[in-house]
Amino acid sequence: MHKTFPSYSNFKSIILNSTALIDVRSPIEFDKGSFPHAINLPLMSDEERHIVGICYKQKGEEKALDLGYELVSGSRKESRVKAWLDFIDNNSAAMLYCFRGGSRSQISQGWLYDASKYIVRLDGGYKAFRRYLIDYIEESPRHFKPIVLGGRTGSGKTILLQELQNSIDLEALANHRGSSFGRHISPQPTQINFENSLAYDLIQKLDLGFSHLVFEDEGKNIGRNYLSDSFADYLASAPLVILETTMKQRVEVTFEEYVLSAQNEYRAVSSDDYIDEWKCDIESSLGRIKKRLGGLRHKRVYDIFQNAVHQQLTSGSLEAHKEWIEYLLVEYYDPSYDYQIEQSSSRVVFRGDEEEVLSYLLAQNHT
Repeated sequence: MHKTFPSYSNFKSIILNSTALIDVRSPIEFDKGSFPHAINLPLMSDEERHIVGICYKQKGEEKALDLGYELVSGSRKESRVKAWLDFIDNNSAAMLYCFRGGSRSQISQGWLYDASKYIVRLDGGYKAFRRYLIDYIEESPRHFKPIVLGGRTGSGKTILLQELQNSIDLEALANHRGSSFGRHISPQPTQINFENSLAYDLIQKLDLGFSHLVFEDEGKNIGRNYLSDSFADYLASAPLVILETTMKQRVEVTFEEYVLSAQNEYRAVSSDDYIDEWKCDIESSLGRIKKRLGGLRHKRVYDIFQNAVHQQLTSGSLEAHKEWIEYLLVEYYDPSYDYQIEQSSSRVVFRGDEEEVLSYLLAQNHT
């Protein structure tokens, strides 16, 4: 008799409990997009899935299944089942899924059952869970009032967001600092993974009962990741709170991000040539803004930067980097900010320093 295995469709519970998930799709499917707390332990490799797919098109489902069982048998089957068992031993509440909750996840459940492990699969698989997350993002504006935190580059907006339980850090979700110099050494997530992580964050924050959620003033795009038109439009009409800080503070914050943190990222993966690699990255970023900055100002900041690198290499001091950073803030970022804030002046509801802005934002969840 064919064994029926359990499925689960309470996706919100999976999110709130940060449930560990086994994605049994092929690696190429996983790389395009998956979910937080999911690990790829595939039933079939990319090549095996490709071969079975051809058989399915030419000879039908039954022949394709027979071929799949033949390809994934013996030691291959044993190693894949062992990988699932090892993961479940460390994540007892784990569930698994394939693309639609069909053959691959049910076969995996059956093999685990034969190994004396009972596991639940996601009802509808990846496709159903993904649809749930996308739909939630689109309808989430009905459940919260947004506040957007603005301020000049280097004012410490991201630092302040981290002090708020009701903030959504889009830059962290997108793994990008949100500027022309915002690239990290590690790649940004796929658009699918960015959206899935955003939905997780929204669901978890709103379940805590917050009436307001705070976002940094990003616009629609954060590097190559982007918000949907409707969600971006909702944030674009939100009240705007402006964080005001001194130039000295802004230089220090930007120096920490663009120089100290960035060089540490390069050092972690390339200890010998990390300064040269970081230098090339900054030069590339300067090149991207050359047209907007203008030839003379671009040459000026480029020369200041080269001098700072020379001083670092010869004396070990990084202080000279603050000169090109300040020049960039004054000549590139501030004019753009002044224009943008002028266009949004009607949305500004509060201005203040870090302590004042933090107090204001904390008070909003009691209104």
